[in-house]
Amino acid sequence: MSAIGDPRAAAPTVLDLTPGAAQTALAEWLARRGEPPYRLTQLLPRLWQRPVRRWADATELPQPLRQALDAEWPLPALALEVRQVSRDGTEKLLWRLPDGEAIESVLIPEGARRTLCISSQAGCPLRCAFCATGTMGLKRNLAAWEIAAQVRELLLLPQGAKPTNVVFMGMGEPLLNWAAVDASLTLLNHEAFLGIGARHITISTVGILPALAALAKRPEQFRLAVSLHAPTSALRQTLMPIEKRYRLPDVLAALKAFRRRVTFEYVMIEGVNDRDEDLTALVPIARAAGALVNLIPLHPGGAPHLTPTPRARLASFAAALRRRGVEAVARRSRGLDIAAACGQLRVARGETGGEVAPEADGDVHQATGIGGVAHGPPSHA
Repeated sequence: MSAIGDPRAAAPTVLDLTPGAAQTALAEWLARRGEPPYRLTQLLPRLWQRPVRRWADATELPQPLRQALDAEWPLPALALEVRQVSRDGTEKLLWRLPDGEAIESVLIPEGARRTLCISSQAGCPLRCAFCATGTMGLKRNLAAWEIAAQVRELLLLPQGAKPTNVVFMGMGEPLLNWAAVDASLTLLNHEAFLGIGARHITISTVGILPALAALAKRPEQFRLAVSLHAPTSALRQTLMPIEKRYRLPDVLAALKAFRRRVTFEYVMIEGVNDRDEDLTALVPIARAAGALVNLIPLHPGGAPHLTPTPRARLASFAAALRRRGVEAVARRSRGLDIAAACGQLRVARGETGGEVAPEADGDVHQATGIGGVAHGPPSHA
């Protein structure tokens, strides 16, 4: 599926190839050169498992072969332009793409767990009322390799380590770039490539129905998070223009095709979706879907015209859901001081296309002392 406006995608590269296609293409190329078959077992791990920035760095290979690989199978890369570290350990990474566009990823450490929030588009066309990324508009879709390379590049950093979890909750709507996201899921998950377990990969979507159906058909147990944010179609439309095209009742009906538990993402906005009537309307929806409800603090850096729900009300809202048989978690803000929290990711550009200061945010206070509060990644930043 193309994104709105059908923006250009990056040119295909060797890193776009699925494991089977990469093995076939490289094996045929090696055979034409008269190389021994075992060379393939040396090449393939250097794509994703033990990546190199260029083939010249794969010193286990003879120099003439490395030179030929760099000439005929060059390895594209994301350039790390800015790396910011929050007081809470959250990291925001600005990647410059080969054509000059830019995206952001967020790495969230939590004990032994390292969650990487990745982008699937440069910008976003959806213009949700609470999200800074939507103010950018859509620059273009990312290619499959550009999506998965946000993990690959972490492995190439000094003392780099593979994340334990990956969430498609960064810039963009993943299911508006389904062809590339579909391929990137294989790159991330396949044991011969990055090898991240399917249950440790979450795709977050507003509910793009054709791609949602395609995702449901994949055999792997990828996790699904639905950006709900309102319990009725009428209210949701005031926050999320996409509701005009993909209506909430239809999105909820599509969830029946999923064999695994679904999460509802719900950004809390004072006086908008945190009222008693909103709670009452949310309960039957969550029950019917068997969903976990993630209540996410609204961050003013993403929506200065909206007011965050007070922390006490957020906690009481979660408690009321649990009393009514709905599992609910009140998420704690992470990375606010570097504009890395939910709804805040936005690449600021000057006239020259340069970057990059984080979004100004007047409130970097962490939510504390609320029962049931847990850390969580950004969602559709």
